[in-house]
Amino acid sequence: MQRRRVVITGMGVITPLGHNVTELFQSQIEGKSGVGPIQHFDARTFPTTFASEVKNFDLAHHVPDAERWKNCGLNTRFALAAARQALQDAGLLDNTQMDRSTFGVYLGSGEGSHDFYHLVECTAQSVKSDGFAIDNQRFIHHATRAFSGAQEYEMELQTTAGHLAQAYELLGPNYTCQTACAASSQAIGEAMSLIRQGQADLILSGGAHSMIHPFGVSGFNLLTALSQHNEFPQKASRPFDLNRDGFVLGEGAGMVVLEEYEHARKRGATIYAELSGYGSTADAFRVTDSHPDGQGAIAAIRHALADARVTPSQIGYINAHGTSTQVNDRSESIAIKAVFGEQAYKVPISSSKSMLGHLICAAGAVELIISIVAMHQGILPPTINYETPDPDCDLDYIPNKAREVRSNRILSNSFGFGGQNISLIAERI
Repeated sequence: MQRRRVVITGMGVITPLGHNVTELFQSQIEGKSGVGPIQHFDARTFPTTFASEVKNFDLAHHVPDAERWKNCGLNTRFALAAARQALQDAGLLDNTQMDRSTFGVYLGSGEGSHDFYHLVECTAQSVKSDGFAIDNQRFIHHATRAFSGAQEYEMELQTTAGHLAQAYELLGPNYTCQTACAASSQAIGEAMSLIRQGQADLILSGGAHSMIHPFGVSGFNLLTALSQHNEFPQKASRPFDLNRDGFVLGEGAGMVVLEEYEHARKRGATIYAELSGYGSTADAFRVTDSHPDGQGAIAAIRHALADARVTPSQIGYINAHGTSTQVNDRSESIAIKAVFGEQAYKVPISSSKSMLGHLICAAGAVELIISIVAMHQGILPPTINYETPDPDCDLDYIPNKAREVRSNRILSNSFGFGGQNISLIAERI
């Protein structure tokens, strides 16, 4: 049986470098950075005081019923806006002719709202006289008055996918996965599989996340994962550079409409690319580090190539996971060399995170969108802040300046905490 082909017919984003695909891509080509001092909360006493935040975002500028979502976390609000863009781009926002029971949702979505301030307040009011223990009865007394039930519900991971289904009347399969930095890429890959298998004709897929809050920043600081380049934050994200010292936390959303090829062709949809390859593996090594030999990444890239039925020489551009951590950048470079051989030194590679920071669950989807636009425009975004070469990272990372290169097929890598590895391949059609 011939497998069904899957194409991308709509794209939408909310990012620190733009609130639509055009703004985002132009900022990437110009080498702009979205990084700056944290504004979401007072981070002056934290080891890391900066992040890549979405600027000037107002959901009311993107959806007609913004007040309806007032209790939602930033992840859901970003997702609602990016999803509306993608559906409108695909010509499906107000389409009354399609069978909505075959239109699903598959998200790589992070946790929602965190009522950090009421938690601290209730805890402080509940400390026993010894100054060490919490009086649980006193805590629940304050908590039931301070916390909002509607906002507490929004902490659950599946709420964002449910909200998108409700907002846009998407009645097909509805899934959420949370595989950290690989989540939205995995969601897209699994959504492609569902369409191939005939379980849906269309799926709205991607990811949304924000961890720029006291829990998120302090957690990553404890893991020693974040850059502490506080004096020059826009220089902090420096993938593959010898002096990299950690990633920069970002936030946002990226959404794509995946559609069965014949379904898209029959309705005259614009097709941006065919999603042709998906590879998924686990390192089974360590929670916070990639395998130093790149074993899981190597297998994921090879699976994606086999799934797309192409060879390494047919890949014209790699959008690297490229986090700016010592371990990831070294192991990803090892993996690319292991799979591509001598071709590894010829294929252009860049890291969007050098400008965007790390959007965690939203990273893979946004980076896939950037890669697809780069393929269409014939211009590849650079890796900014690349100043001092690392002997262990000796490939062509498109340093500091965009490059005009025509490519017909791209590879996008996403490697998550916990050892989850995802590789996606998209190609011109």
